[in-house]
Amino acid sequence: NRRKKKDANILEISSIPNPFPELCCSPFASVLSASLLPKVTSRKKQVIKVYSEDDTSRALEVPSDITARDLCQLLILKNHYIDDHSWTLFEQLTHRGLGRAIEDHELVMEVQSNWGVEEESRLYFRKYYAKYEFFKNPVSFFPDHMMSFSSETSAAISHSGILQIFLNSSTYPEIHGFLHAKEQGKKSWKKMYFLLRRSGLYFSTKGTSKEPRHLQFFCEFSNSDMYMSLTGKKISGSPTNYGFCFKPNKSGGTRDVKQLCADDEQSRTCWMTAVRLLKYGMQLYQNYMQPYQVRSGCSPLNMTPMKIVFHNTANKYGFNILLNALAVFLLAVTSSCSNSQLRGCLRLNSHGSPTAVPNIGMSIHRSQSWFHHKISRDEAQRLILQHGLVDGVFLVRDSQSNPKTFVLSLSHGLKIKHFQIVPLEDDGKLFYTLDDGHTRFTDLIQLVEFYQLNKGVLPCKLKHYCARIAV
Repeated sequence: NRRKKKDANILEISSIPNPFPELCCSPFASVLSASLLPKVTSRKKQVIKVYSEDDTSRALEVPSDITARDLCQLLILKNHYIDDHSWTLFEQLTHRGLGRAIEDHELVMEVQSNWGVEEESRLYFRKYYAKYEFFKNPVSFFPDHMMSFSSETSAAISHSGILQIFLNSSTYPEIHGFLHAKEQGKKSWKKMYFLLRRSGLYFSTKGTSKEPRHLQFFCEFSNSDMYMSLTGKKISGSPTNYGFCFKPNKSGGTRDVKQLCADDEQSRTCWMTAVRLLKYGMQLYQNYMQPYQVRSGCSPLNMTPMKIVFHNTANKYGFNILLNALAVFLLAVTSSCSNSQLRGCLRLNSHGSPTAVPNIGMSIHRSQSWFHHKISRDEAQRLILQHGLVDGVFLVRDSQSNPKTFVLSLSHGLKIKHFQIVPLEDDGKLFYTLDDGHTRFTDLIQLVEFYQLNKGVLPCKLKHYCARIAV
């Protein structure tokens, strides 16, 4: 009885809070240690070299089973970059002029093991905004005239339902259209009608016939990787600049590579995206949803693509309201003021309020990541293509035809367009304009900031800039 009474008194005493809880062992400590700390068993490590856009490289010692996503995360942490889920590891076969974005789940060492001894191959670390863009905007990637569905599928199908059919293991939409194929052992190319089915890629020996007796097998994808041509017609001699190919995983000669090229960028993008979905299926969707899954803890099957918005921590809603108000104000100013009245643009200061910016040095833009000094039109297009043909990917460069002007190169609708930025002088002051002086800016930074908020005369707003980032 005394013992029972003593135990009861102990239970009645209120527990004293621990002033140093971090020093005590949590019931979840073992779980966290197992997932966050390295395993007791030693993991084999290897040294790899990763390149950046300016051809500088960095050697890293990594585990032999590291994935492309983990390697990107490691480089982000080491370089203190912001993780916006667009960082990608690229494989580039320099001597063949081929390259591809390595999928997030692929093992880096397996990719390197497929390189030939005499091949000049590299790993590049860069941003690629088009990696999962087809999940957000399938309309641009799958045109109606290139797709057909089985009789079991309803004829009226929404664009959002297209991806569900792609990811379904039992069904798959048929992609069809004309492609140029390089004949085996020859330098000549032949235009043929191709069909992409779950069993592989086929071409028709009789026009556009889809009858089984007229279809001939071209290649399958389980033991090969798909690459994009980075040099256009230079190395392959293809009839167009929109080439791609299938290379076996095992290291082999050029005879094993199946080379194709499309008539335009939209067609090439459709074929290559469809092959990725066919080869990786649900794994690709899980790769896309993994960053959001970590943030929310939800299942990828029950989640819809999220739009990430960054708020001002001091005023969660006021900052967005201010941006919208500023955009409306700028549009009102540009539409109501005359050319002589409109002298420049407003900029947000450190407190988030608009302030007038004086006309400071004309070369201030050279310190900006989006500006590329003395690069050609072809180099600009190659740089934008490497970052992904997503609406709003842009850069600003010097004009080659007119040394005193600049050019805004912008991706829109799977095409790269170029807009000339013309300098204007008024009352001894220099301004820059894209619309013949209707909207003027005292420097290129103001111009870029304005068109990031308003599309104005452009087909879309400026969203992602191309930068040469060192590793």
